[in-house]
Amino acid sequence: MNASVVPTRYWHATEDGRVQCDLCPRACRLRDGQQGLCYVRAAEGGEVVLTTYGRSSGFCVDPIEKKPLKHFLPGTPVLSFGTAGCNLACKFCQNWDMTRSREMDTLASAASPATLAQAAKEMGCRSIAYTYNDPVIFHEYAIDVAEAARAQGVKSVAVTAGYICPEPRKEFFAVMDAANIDLKAFTEEFYYELCGAHLAEVLETIAYVYHETNVWLELTTLLIPGKNDSDEELRQLCRWVVDELGPDVPLHFTAFHPDWKMRDIPGTPAETLTRARSIALEAGVQYAFTGNVHDPRGNSTWCHGCGSLLIERSWHSLGEWRLTADGCCPDCGVSVPGVFEAQPGDWGAKRRTLRFTEAK
Repeated sequence: MNASVVPTRYWHATEDGRVQCDLCPRACRLRDGQQGLCYVRAAEGGEVVLTTYGRSSGFCVDPIEKKPLKHFLPGTPVLSFGTAGCNLACKFCQNWDMTRSREMDTLASAASPATLAQAAKEMGCRSIAYTYNDPVIFHEYAIDVAEAARAQGVKSVAVTAGYICPEPRKEFFAVMDAANIDLKAFTEEFYYELCGAHLAEVLETIAYVYHETNVWLELTTLLIPGKNDSDEELRQLCRWVVDELGPDVPLHFTAFHPDWKMRDIPGTPAETLTRARSIALEAGVQYAFTGNVHDPRGNSTWCHGCGSLLIERSWHSLGEWRLTADGCCPDCGVSVPGVFEAQPGDWGAKRRTLRFTEAK
């Protein structure tokens, strides 16, 4: 077994001589030498192993707003990385070169959990983000990095579709400080036909994170013209968020661009995002945002109490900052939900690529 292959815990042997991965609801049943749909978990020696521990498709320092997180340490830098593969099969994937990759050359960078945690601290990153592809599939590596980061005072951010079984979900989110979960649509048909997954399990994860953990939660829906952008579906989605979670969960509507297996669908018009944001606000969502378009109003934070501008944003850069030191509106005094410090960070829209050559 090479250094990037490690045993996993969430699997069991089946009566027909295969092993079943129990990490996510896909429940891949594998014979020795076979990989799951995610590509990174495989059957080897009668058990399920993770084949990409410590390896990455790349490391970058990004603004936290790019994850996207609007109410979690605004303006601060986050060390971001992902691996390869994914446990969903979204035909519209915007990161398909990584999530659908089957080439080990994609994983040219390597770093141990301790190396990543130390690098994040030294560079002034307040957090590490597990992103680009879904971190639940590199469960063991993500958890080890998060624990090493926590020991250094660095927080952890999961950017995930939330397609994970209850037991590993509990272990995974126990070491996370914030999460942006993709709520890709609000119909089973969309999830089944376009993602090869199911809506109910995602809603269960979202509800678990909000109600059962201390993880700061934000949600993102990528709007695809004609697929998940009708007024009625958006109303149903927003009502579920308000009724099942609460009005304080930030909701992001982002623009699709033609990619992967859906190149025949046009990009999302900016007015669609503005319409979705209006529907969310009407439904009672206190903080709704637009993304992947230049929309300072839709990107900024406005007080849900009096409507005052609180945090001005243009793309991933902060402008005017009006929150009080204790995270309240200076005009009406209402408390703003989120994880804020007295002053925002000043990382801006910078992006810095990092290179680690070996795991230590």
